[in-house]
Amino acid sequence: MATVNVTMRMDEKLKAQLQELVSNLGMDMTTFFTISAKQAVREQRIPFSISMEIPNEETREAIEEVRQMKKNPSFGKTYTDVDEMMKELLA
Repeated sequence: MATVNVTMRMDEKLKAQLQELVSNLGMDMTTFFTISAKQAVREQRIPFSISMEIPNEETREAIEEVRQMKKNPSFGKTYTDVDEMMKELLA
């Protein structure tokens, strides 16, 4: 079967990290991309989960704070006037 060259652009740091990973697994990047392509074609889907990044610590804390506020509405401050709220938030 004839082969063709594929050119792609990738962040330099990401490329180095991927090269190290696949090397540690005993393969080169061409083998890695070929394996990934074959699996995608065989399964007719992207062969891994694609999702948003996991929230960082600050975001997780904010989510937990909202959960606590939902459980106990007296936790935190409430507003009846949007202008008042914005004024206080921007102060």
